[in-house]
Amino acid sequence: MMLRAVGRRLPVLSWRQTQASFSLLSQNPIHGMMDSKEQDHHGPLKGITYGNLERSAFKSQQCGCSALYSRTAVAFLSSMTSKDNGEPTEIVEELYKKMLKSVEARTMPPNALLWSLISNCSNRADIKLLFHILQQLRIFRLSNLRIHSNFNCHLCLRISEACARANAPDYGLKALWKHNMYGLTPSIGSAHYLLSYAKEHNDSKLMVKIMQILERNWLPLQPGTADIVFGICYNTDKWDLISKYSAKFLKAGVKLHRTAFDIWMEFAAKIGDAQSIWKIEKLRAKSVKQTTVSCGFSCAKGYLLEHNPETAAATIHLLYENLPDKMKPQVADELQKMVSQWPLDVIKRQKKGNKEALAESLKRDIPAMVDALVKLGLDVSVDLNQLGKQEA
Repeated sequence: MMLRAVGRRLPVLSWRQTQASFSLLSQNPIHGMMDSKEQDHHGPLKGITYGNLERSAFKSQQCGCSALYSRTAVAFLSSMTSKDNGEPTEIVEELYKKMLKSVEARTMPPNALLWSLISNCSNRADIKLLFHILQQLRIFRLSNLRIHSNFNCHLCLRISEACARANAPDYGLKALWKHNMYGLTPSIGSAHYLLSYAKEHNDSKLMVKIMQILERNWLPLQPGTADIVFGICYNTDKWDLISKYSAKFLKAGVKLHRTAFDIWMEFAAKIGDAQSIWKIEKLRAKSVKQTTVSCGFSCAKGYLLEHNPETAAATIHLLYENLPDKMKPQVADELQKMVSQWPLDVIKRQKKGNKEALAESLKRDIPAMVDALVKLGLDVSVDLNQLGKQEA
């Protein structure tokens, strides 16, 4: 008996099936691909490569994309609601339509159009159009130009700035994710724009969201990040947050600026935590040699909290002696604030059982400190009557 080999025929896709598959791929590209190598077979073709936007004469031979972009544009523009602060500005909508028309013609829009659109964004509706066209450009780059690399980080920087300017921080948060559908390359500089927005609006919740995204995307923290974060924590009276994030910055090996140390120590003095003052001062002394006025007075307040007015006076006197002449007037100003403002701030943050005892000790120790300063030869004018008003 002769055995007869039976071969299986592989299914052959028709042109329509292949075309449909490609159309599906163009609508659902793989987001977040970071491959920076441009394929050699592009030859003389030019597009958005490594974030550089250039006019492209490349005409895609694939079919069916024009109708897709047209339907998308009409549906998107008609879906603009009051949630995005009404209608987009005229110039942004015009630029958006020009760019979309270029994509429909299967060519990359000129570089100047995108930069102009970004610089003219002034409300949430404008930002919404910006992110939509970015998504369309991302799809076009993947499906037509076979470019998988993202835009460079400078573009993301300017987009984050636009989001902050247009009061749309939620869109800016999308730009901080490394894997996103817009082809953006986030950086810590982009986060600084959003953190500055949070500081301007005293929004600690937004700050927490930004810090969470930075951690999840492994974006490196910088000393400037700590300056902004510490400022937000101080302005919003969030000691728990500044304690949490200071530990994260130190663990990451970030060398804090004098500004960050000043804010941190002043906050510790404001809540009456002498132990934290000495802990922060020890860290500061290791990285920052020069003592600032704020730092010196925070230490003096720490001594007052420990009922040691003489040492507090000696600290202020030493600070005064080592300051440049142009900065010495600041000592008198800070001394008056210590008498008129600080006692109220620190007393109201104490527990009920400690408030009265602390008020009595400050009422006794602050005048003793001023007397000790006079004996040390520091000629300052301080209105101690303000102390009595604060205690009353």
